[in-house]
Amino acid sequence: MEELISKEELYQTIFKRKSIRKYHQDKLSGDQLQSIMDFLNEAKALDSEINFEAQIVDSDQVKSLIPIKAPHYLQFFSEEKGDYLLNAGFILQQLDLYLAANNLGSCWFGMAKPKKEIIADSDLEYVITLVFGRAAEDNHRDSIEDFERKTLSEIKSGSDYYDLLEAARLAPSATNGQPWYFKVGAKQIHVFQHQPNFIKKFFYEKMNRIDMGITLSHLWLAAEEHGYKFKFEKYSYDPALVEGYNYLGTVKI
Repeated sequence: MEELISKEELYQTIFKRKSIRKYHQDKLSGDQLQSIMDFLNEAKALDSEINFEAQIVDSDQVKSLIPIKAPHYLQFFSEEKGDYLLNAGFILQQLDLYLAANNLGSCWFGMAKPKKEIIADSDLEYVITLVFGRAAEDNHRDSIEDFERKTLSEIKSGSDYYDLLEAARLAPSATNGQPWYFKVGAKQIHVFQHQPNFIKKFFYEKMNRIDMGITLSHLWLAAEEHGYKFKFEKYSYDPALVEGYNYLGTVKI
């Protein structure tokens, strides 16, 4: 497998990656799996103070009511502190893009859970699973028009940083909910998360937080590509109000 770990190549993959749900069942080699783990361990974190670990397992070590049959399942564990769900999404989306850049398929698998013995082996909190392998369907989109996403005008206010927010717009999310909104200011982008009703909050609160980490990962890669700085922090006050959304944090660029 090629080593495609440059930020530029990951950024370019944003515009063609897709979620894969059909896989050939042959397994990758040990060297290939090690390359994947090496990349994950070197990925940029949103918060480097949060410890995490991951392991690649087979289907018999995964529980799910709605299975995805794949040769490999990467289970991600994290310290349960700070914005650990944001951090998990931010890190794992880089791996998702890395796999796509190497002509492998992957898919976020929010319905999966590890077996009890795997959970018992880790001192960290289980977060989410990423399935991957050789795709048994088209691995990339033909064009940006193939994405089913909200328009930029629906998810942002302000006229600057189009290239950055276009990359953020294309991020995958649970049930394609796209829970993000961006309010552009002077050298900063305020980030908001949709405030769901009680029922949706019960089912999707965890996943939506991970989704926000995913879109921040795209935003970071776009900032790097276009020569901007990227620093994510949260003000002690809400810098703006967006109806139906909660303030999440601010990207200073």
